[in-house]
Amino acid sequence: MMPRSVLSRCARLTQQVPLESARSTKHGVHRGMSSVTIPPPACMLRPLEAPFRYLFGPGPSNVPPRILAAGGRPIIGHMHSEMFGIMNDIKKGIQYAFQTSNNMTLAMSGSGHTAMECAVFNIVEPGESVLVAINGIWGERVAEIAERMGMKLIIKIKPAHSFVILHILQALAKHKPVLFFLAHGESSSGLVHPVDGVGDICHKYNCLLLVDSVASLGAAPLLMDQQNIDILYTGSQKALNAPPGTAPISFSERACHKMFNRKTKPVSYLLDMTHLSNYWGNDGKPERKYHHTGPVSGFFALRESLAILAEMGLENSWSHHTEVAEYLWKGLEDLGLKLFIKDKDLRLPSVTTIAIPEGYDWKELLAYIMKHHQIEFTGGLGPSVGMVLRIGLMGYNCNKANAAMALAALEDALKQCRKSKA
Repeated sequence: MMPRSVLSRCARLTQQVPLESARSTKHGVHRGMSSVTIPPPACMLRPLEAPFRYLFGPGPSNVPPRILAAGGRPIIGHMHSEMFGIMNDIKKGIQYAFQTSNNMTLAMSGSGHTAMECAVFNIVEPGESVLVAINGIWGERVAEIAERMGMKLIIKIKPAHSFVILHILQALAKHKPVLFFLAHGESSSGLVHPVDGVGDICHKYNCLLLVDSVASLGAAPLLMDQQNIDILYTGSQKALNAPPGTAPISFSERACHKMFNRKTKPVSYLLDMTHLSNYWGNDGKPERKYHHTGPVSGFFALRESLAILAEMGLENSWSHHTEVAEYLWKGLEDLGLKLFIKDKDLRLPSVTTIAIPEGYDWKELLAYIMKHHQIEFTGGLGPSVGMVLRIGLMGYNCNKANAAMALAALEDALKQCRKSKA
C-alpha cells in the first residue's frame, strides 16, 4: 500500500498539471492544437469479450485455473534476481520433462516455431546440408526454413506412415547433412514417430538429431539423453497446458560444440544462442546481460505447468494419456468411424485423427459441433487437409468425461448434418 503522504503529494501534483498544453509568447498564451486525427475505435471502448470453448483440437488446450492464476500474478522485472530464480526453476522443470542433464536448457520467448527456427539458425551454416523427414506439416515447415537459408534435402513419406531406419541411414550416407529433423509427434497426421536408434545412426554419420515434441511431450514417452537426441523442443500450449507463447528447448554437448564454434553468426540476432545462453545463465559467466524482454507472465505460467507435470510424474502422465486415448479410439470405432493411423502403436495419444466419414462435408461437421456444443475439433493441416478430423485431449483436458463429451458431440453431428447421396 502506498503511504498516505505520497498519495497526497501525487494528488497535488496532478491538480497542477494543465489539461491542455500551453506556451507563452509576447502576444499571449497559445493553446497547443491536437495532432490526433484518428478517433478512438469504438471496439476499444467496449470491454473485452471472449467466449468459453472446449478446446478439443490439436492445441492450444484449455488452461487450468492454477496456471491462469500463476500467469495473472503481478509482474516483476525481467532482469530481477527473483526472475532469474524463476528461470532457473523453469530450466530444471524442462530437464525433468525432457529427461536430460543438458546444461544448455531454456525456454524461448515465442511459440514452438521460434524454437524450431532457433535450432536451425544456430546449428546450420551457409553451404551445409539439412536432412528433413516429412510425413506432415512440421517437416514441411523445417524444409521451408532450410530452403530460405539456401538448403533443403528431404525424405518424404505419406502422412500416415513412419520412416524405416534403413531409409534414414541411406539418406544420411548419401547427403552427409549436419542436421536431421524428425517430428516425434506429428499433430497434422496424428502419428507418434519411433525415435529409438535414430540418434545412434545420426552420430555415426557426424549428424545432429533435431526432434519436434510440441504435440507429444508429456503425452508419449520421450527420453532425450537415453535416445541420443541432440536438440529437442516443445511448446507450452498442448499437454503442458500453459498459454501459447513459450517454447522449451535443450541442446546436447555435441550440439553446443557445433553451435558455439561457428565461422559465421546466426542469421537471427533474437534467436542467437550466444546471447540467449547468457540470458538464461547457461554460459558460466557471473553476470546476465540484457538481450530482450522475456515474457514474464508467460514464464510464470510455464513454471507452474512444469510444476504440475513434476507433481504428477512423467510416467503417470504418459499412461494417463494413453488410457484416455484408447477410450476415445474405442468410442470412435463404435460410431463406425475409421482411425487414420491404422497401427495402434504409431497413434499419437494427445491428438487423434479420424478419416473423414464418407459422404460428409467435414467443414459442416466442425461448424455444427462448434455451434451446438461449443467444442473445437479441427480438420487436417498441411498434407492432411481434406483427409482427417482431429480431436485433441491433452493435459488438463485429458480425461474420460471430456472424451465422452467429444464422442457425444460427434455422434450428434453425424445424425444432424447432411450426408450426400454419392
